[in-house]
Amino acid sequence: MKYYIMTYGCQMNESDSERIAAVLENAELSPAKTEDEADFIIINMCSVRKKSVDKVFKKISIIRAKNKKVKIALTGCILNRDKKKFKKMTDPIFRIDELQKLPKLLQHITENKRQTTHYLKIIPKYKKSNSAYIPIMTGCNNFCSYCVVPYTRGREVSRPDKDIISEIKKLLKKGKKTICLLGQNVNSYNYKQTTDNKQQKITFPRLLKKLEKLPGNFEITFLTSHPKDFSDELIKIIAKSEKIKKYIHLPVQAGSNKILKKMNRNYTREHYLKLIDKIKNTIPDVELSTDIIVGFPGEAKKDFKDTVDLVKEVKFSKAYINKYSPRPGTAAEKLKDNVVKKEKERREKILRSFFIKNKHDRT
Repeated sequence: MKYYIMTYGCQMNESDSERIAAVLENAELSPAKTEDEADFIIINMCSVRKKSVDKVFKKISIIRAKNKKVKIALTGCILNRDKKKFKKMTDPIFRIDELQKLPKLLQHITENKRQTTHYLKIIPKYKKSNSAYIPIMTGCNNFCSYCVVPYTRGREVSRPDKDIISEIKKLLKKGKKTICLLGQNVNSYNYKQTTDNKQQKITFPRLLKKLEKLPGNFEITFLTSHPKDFSDELIKIIAKSEKIKKYIHLPVQAGSNKILKKMNRNYTREHYLKLIDKIKNTIPDVELSTDIIVGFPGEAKKDFKDTVDLVKEVKFSKAYINKYSPRPGTAAEKLKDNVVKKEKERREKILRSFFIKNKHDRT
């Protein structure tokens, strides 16, 4: 029996798909080269944006039209309201942290092949490349008003540092040269371990210190950080380290304090710019990227101008710009989506063209 995995979403979804592949191959399924060859298709999706949900809905409809017998399972970051939408179109729908139950959900797989460990302990089937994604935590406690992650992945859970180190050591022996640490907010990584009846707290900076001591010629990167708790200690570690890449992805989302408050981001424009100055002064050769949402409810022309001005001031090397769309169950869904689609597109275009211009100016 052959399987095929489709992944829609962020790097965390890509990493989860590697674990899905490992579970299926442990259950004696083999990978198909194309979806048409597969007996079983798993779609690892994301409810963060409506556009992505619509894309998956269309894709499943196309698959079903071609092959009514193929089994389709759905997992990833899925809102309950979206699960109802897909219920009649797919076979099992399961949360990613229920991955170990997948073999039991498929009737052709015997009970003794079932994996019972937590899904982050499953050894992934890594893609053949020089880099690897390593989740150090899952879930989120921030509850940004537009985001579904706390509802789809749950609250923050940090992996034991020993498990992370063990996984990375094995990857380095296999010749991996880039290790990318993943979390919805890696800054809040916080694993408490007990040694000799004493509890020790392993924070993200402490974890990085442990990882950079590992022998070998490799590079460490991480995604994603939150501006509210990007500490001075973390900045200093990045500056001094010979293994941590001098690249920081720091989502700002908006340059207006009014909009940041509505987004429940828990920092101000001033805090963000002060943090950027601190990073640039401590790490002169740093490369900075960001995420921006345009057209958030209540975003007036002045609010958008604040965002444009911030982008001009920071001079990001990359920017991931998205038009706001309300997601079910989020706090922002209750706000009036009063920026029309055409204006959202115009604002997105302005930022993108400005970013491209900045890129040319630096080259």
